[in-house]
Amino acid sequence: MPGDVALWPNLSGGEAIDLLGRLRGGGPAYGSSVGSLGIWAAGDALWIVGLASLLTVIRHTRAEEEAGRSELLGATVVGRQASLAAALTVVFSANVALALVATLTLIGKGLPAAGSIALGLSLAAVGWTFAALAAVAAQLTESASAARGIAVAGLGAAWLLRAAGDARGPSGAASWLAWLSPIGWARRIRSFAGERWWILALVVALVLVLSAAAAALAARRDLGAGVLRPRLGAAGASPGLRSPVALSWRLHRSRMLAWSGGLALLSGVLSASAASADELFRTNPEVGRMFELVGGGTSASDVFLSAIMGMFGLLVAAYAVQATLRLRSEETESRVELVLATSVGRLRWAASHLIFSLLGPAVALAAAGLAGGLVYGLSVGDVCGELPRVLAGALVQLPAIWILVGVTVALFGLRPRLAWAGWVPLAAFVLLWAVAMSVQLSESLLDLSPFNLVPQLPGGEMTLTPMLSLVALSAALLAAGAVGFRRRDIVGA
Repeated sequence: MPGDVALWPNLSGGEAIDLLGRLRGGGPAYGSSVGSLGIWAAGDALWIVGLASLLTVIRHTRAEEEAGRSELLGATVVGRQASLAAALTVVFSANVALALVATLTLIGKGLPAAGSIALGLSLAAVGWTFAALAAVAAQLTESASAARGIAVAGLGAAWLLRAAGDARGPSGAASWLAWLSPIGWARRIRSFAGERWWILALVVALVLVLSAAAAALAARRDLGAGVLRPRLGAAGASPGLRSPVALSWRLHRSRMLAWSGGLALLSGVLSASAASADELFRTNPEVGRMFELVGGGTSASDVFLSAIMGMFGLLVAAYAVQATLRLRSEETESRVELVLATSVGRLRWAASHLIFSLLGPAVALAAAGLAGGLVYGLSVGDVCGELPRVLAGALVQLPAIWILVGVTVALFGLRPRLAWAGWVPLAAFVLLWAVAMSVQLSESLLDLSPFNLVPQLPGGEMTLTPMLSLVALSAALLAAGAVGFRRRDIVGA
């Protein structure tokens, strides 16, 4: 990256990196040294660390309690808080280990020790915060899926606040929004750019408050219950709940609507900055050379919007994998046997869920494209012209998302105990995207991700061949999973 910055003589290193940060949603860089650029490039890792931490805590608290294993453990000599304390201890320790590895790696590369330590602690700070938030969420509901939804929503809100606060730079009118986000705190520790150690005290205070709240809630509720009691259902099913699709709609609708609404809001916030990117492109012709590294069209606004839609494709892919794994959770919790005991066949039941795995992402992307296109169109005074272009940029991500759905379904059908591995390729694609936005990579390496094969719209050339190839591969994976599911036994956890 430092070599790339030198390609733009009319921009200082800090200005070029700041513009790239706005394009990729990572916020501004605090300085142009190698170390400060490293923490800027690692900005995407912050929410990944937070997501991994919160999922791990819920897996070893609420999920264990829901499965009945916590009750068996509680029958021994351990205390009531043992599961919560153990989960937090493991996750906190894992984040410390991550911080240590990151610190030693940077010091080994010859970077200053103070900045290296600050970078490692900023990663750990996000992990600690969202682990503690997940501990609270695990006490609120009776189901692990609901607890994950609450915790992930908190992570999304933190990312959105950070993105909105950084949209106009650290001294902009809305920069105070980033101070409402733990991710914003981690970014403002400013590793290698005049470290602000006192921010770590805010993190420690918040983690202690959340952990204490989780312990207090756990001590006051019944085992297996949540603080928020579920609403009692009707004694009889409604007339509209008489088909597998209707049942799947009931199971998937909340998650799909939450993802769609969240992406629409995020798209509107980020797309509001597209017009200013175009202005910067016109006043700084040398910036055009930088756009060749990022991809997209010929104008700054097109590149900006294309980068946003590419990021949304990866986010919606997480929703798609999550929705597909509902097949496995229904099986391990023995609910599928009740449905299959009726006249409903296996493939019909699986198809009722896959409708939402395949079309749910389309709804979420359409919401993001419509919101982004409307906001950007209003800012440039051409809603009718810009809205369809931005919407197309969002929807072309679908074939790449369907690849991940296909991989997850194939694992579910052929190796059901490995269905969770559907997250692995997504994690690899996210990592590849994050690295590609920071340094130049070979085209062959980038093409390992299906998200690099879809057209870069708006502004890029619309090519159908790679999209049709991705759709065909997705169909083959879905077919393999369906055949495997039809032939194998129904298995539990």
